[in-house]
Amino acid sequence: MTGPHRRLLAPMRARSADEPYRASTPLELLFDLCFVIAVSQAATPLHHAVATGHLGATLQGYLVVFFAIWWAWMNFSWFASAYDTDDLVYRVTTLVQIAGALVLAAGIGPALENGDLRVNTAGYIVMRLAMVVQWLRAARSDKQRRRTAARYAIGVVCLQILWLLRLAIEPGSGLFLPSVLVLILLELVVPIWAEVAPGGPTTFNPHHIAERYGGFTLIVLGEAVASATVAFRAALDEGGDHVAALLRVGVAGLVILFVLWWLYFDRPAHTLLTSLRTSLLWGYGHYFIFASAAAVGAGLGVAVDHAAGHSSISDVQAGYAVAVPVAIYLFFVWLLHLRPHLSGAALATIPLGVVLTLVVPLAPASIEVLALVLVGLVVVSTQLGGRQPVS
Repeated sequence: MTGPHRRLLAPMRARSADEPYRASTPLELLFDLCFVIAVSQAATPLHHAVATGHLGATLQGYLVVFFAIWWAWMNFSWFASAYDTDDLVYRVTTLVQIAGALVLAAGIGPALENGDLRVNTAGYIVMRLAMVVQWLRAARSDKQRRRTAARYAIGVVCLQILWLLRLAIEPGSGLFLPSVLVLILLELVVPIWAEVAPGGPTTFNPHHIAERYGGFTLIVLGEAVASATVAFRAALDEGGDHVAALLRVGVAGLVILFVLWWLYFDRPAHTLLTSLRTSLLWGYGHYFIFASAAAVGAGLGVAVDHAAGHSSISDVQAGYAVAVPVAIYLFFVWLLHLRPHLSGAALATIPLGVVLTLVVPLAPASIEVLALVLVGLVVVSTQLGGRQPVS
């Protein structure tokens, strides 16, 4: 349905899981770019919290807010893979979800500073209720999977009511974090409950899903480059005696991000999405890949601040600001992407790299050393495991 013949409201029938040449649409790409604004807003306070040595509460808020960003993005992506009609109502509903993401982004500051989730919750509910409209449309048009779509709609509505009721709990209350964790767990259960309904699961396209996740990984890594560049430029503008150290950090940071890109896209992902169980685990596991990739950008910003003499933390702490998210990223890329393709000595390469990554900050010039370790990791893993085209 393109051009002047686009309908206002088309039947929302399930698309074929084997549909060839299923690529991300321009609307999906716009959706990703708007969501990465929220990612950026979440990573910036994390950068400042680490640089000033006040990580605790900010990290907790970061993980919760990032869940909201990732979960809304993930639900839209899987729905669109199965039911994208691209009619006018679908486009407007997607616009509402984008607006909700921007509202959520606007509330990230208060959420990370003092646990005030009111604005975040409002934006999140807007995004999720827009998805309810889409699921109700699917339930009306797709008779075979009507109960699956209805379960999604019921589950999402019930959870949004609970998120609203949760606002009555004060941030300083002992029930604050447990209530959030319980609701997050329930959110994760809804797709499992819905997809096992009589009539069968939704017909997502493995190639399309792999491309969507890969595209968002690229955007988050790009945001990490942007975050580090802003800090790097600010430090260079001040001049002083730190230019050489800043240049070393800048080059090392670029190498680190390049290696993270390399490892993620070194193996095809669509071949792994062969069942509901493996697909859900793969999709859920990407929370850690996305969140750690964004945190790498914050960590590189901390490294730049430290090299310029603007942070109050030690060399070791500055090193771990980068090493910890890199280690988490490496482990989950290995777990979700690489492990199924590897055997023998190649299987242990990335876990060994994770261990080395966590030891590196104890050495001098840890950012530069980490870059060298990661380059060595790519060389060794390529030699032992070979390469496969990702297409």
